[in-house]
Amino acid sequence: MNDPETESLLFLEEPYGWEKLVREFSWLRDLKGCPQDPVFHAEGDVFVHTRMVVETLMDLPAWAALPREARQVVFAACLLHDIGKPATTVIEDDGRVTSRGHSRRGERMARQIMALGHVRRPFALREGVCGLVRYHSLPLWLLDKDDPLKAATAASLSVNTEWLALVAEADMRGRTGPDLEGQLFRIDLFREFCREHNCYGRPYAFPSDQSRFVYFHKPGGYPTYEAFDDTQFDVFLMVGLPGSGKDTWIMENCPDLPVVSLDAVREQMGIDPKDNQGPVLQRTKEYARELMRRKQSFVWNATSLTRSRRAELIDLFTVYKGRVTLVFLDTPIETVLAQNRGRTRVVPESVIYRFLDKLEPPELTEAQRVIIVEWGDDTKRL
Repeated sequence: MNDPETESLLFLEEPYGWEKLVREFSWLRDLKGCPQDPVFHAEGDVFVHTRMVVETLMDLPAWAALPREARQVVFAACLLHDIGKPATTVIEDDGRVTSRGHSRRGERMARQIMALGHVRRPFALREGVCGLVRYHSLPLWLLDKDDPLKAATAASLSVNTEWLALVAEADMRGRTGPDLEGQLFRIDLFREFCREHNCYGRPYAFPSDQSRFVYFHKPGGYPTYEAFDDTQFDVFLMVGLPGSGKDTWIMENCPDLPVVSLDAVREQMGIDPKDNQGPVLQRTKEYARELMRRKQSFVWNATSLTRSRRAELIDLFTVYKGRVTLVFLDTPIETVLAQNRGRTRVVPESVIYRFLDKLEPPELTEAQRVIIVEWGDDTKRL
C-alpha cells in the first residue's frame, strides 16, 4: 500500500467521477470480486456496492449542504467504508457470506492509506475518516448495544455523529436488500438519541477529564456524574512509531522527570528485541511501581501503539492513583524512516510498516488527557 496515489485521497476535487476514482486508487480496484451476502447485498460485490454508496451520497441534500472540507471527509469515508471486507470475508458452511470485523480492519487500512504519500491533511481530518469507517454501522445497531449511551458518547469523542448518520444512510440506500425503510428508521432513531443526549454533531461535554475517565473505566455510572479527582501524580505515556521523535519530545517537555524506557531496560538486560520480552516488561513495570509508590511523576517511553497494550498500562498506573496523559507523535512515515536510520538501534523498515498497520492513535475514552503532536505544528490537546 506504499503508493503515492494515496496522497490525493483527501484532496479530491468535485465532481467525483467513478471511472476517475477507479483509475486513481488501486485499493478501490481491489474490491472487485469480493462477495457479499446476497440477502442483504443483492446488488453484487463490494466494488458494485461501494459505487452505489458514493453515488447515492452525492445525491443526498444533506451531504451537498456540508462545508467543502466536511464533504471531502464524508466522501472519503464512504469510499473506504468497506475496504476491510476482502481481508475479513468468509463463506460459511451454510453458504452465507460474512465479514466480521471488517469495520475495525477497514479503520486500520484507511489510516495506513492516509499515512502514505508526501502530502497529508491535518490529524483531525484523517482520523475523522478513520473513525467514520470504524463506526459506520453503529447507527443501525446502537439501540441493540448493552449500553447505548456509552456507545454513543464514545463515538462522539472520535467522530462527528451527524456525519456518521449520513455515511450510514448512504450505506443503506446504496444497496439492494430487505426493509430499507426499517433500516433508515433505525438511523433516524440514532440521530434523535444523539440529539437527546447532546452529542449530535459534537463531542459529548463531560463535567471534567476525570469524570470522562471514570465513566469509561468503571461499570455503570452516568456521563453527567462529576467524579472526585483523587489522582496524586502524572504519568506521560508516549505513543508513536520508532523514530517518530518521542525522545526529543520528552527532552523538550519533561526534562526533569524520570523516564521509564523499555529500550533502556532491554539494553541493560542484554535482551535482543527479537527475543522474549516478558522479563523486560516485568523489570520495567517494577521500576514504574517504585516511582508510583513514592507518588513520583514520570514518563513511560515505548511505542504503545494499540489500545489494548495501553489499557494494560493505564490500569496499572491508575491503581496507584496516577493521572495519565497519552502523548501521540503524529509524524509522517517518510520522516519516521529517515529519523530511524539515524538511531543507534535501527529498526528494520519492514517492522516499521508492520507497526504502522497496527497503529491505533489514542482516544479520549482511554485516559484523562490526550496530546497530539503534529509534525511541524504546535502541540494540540484533545
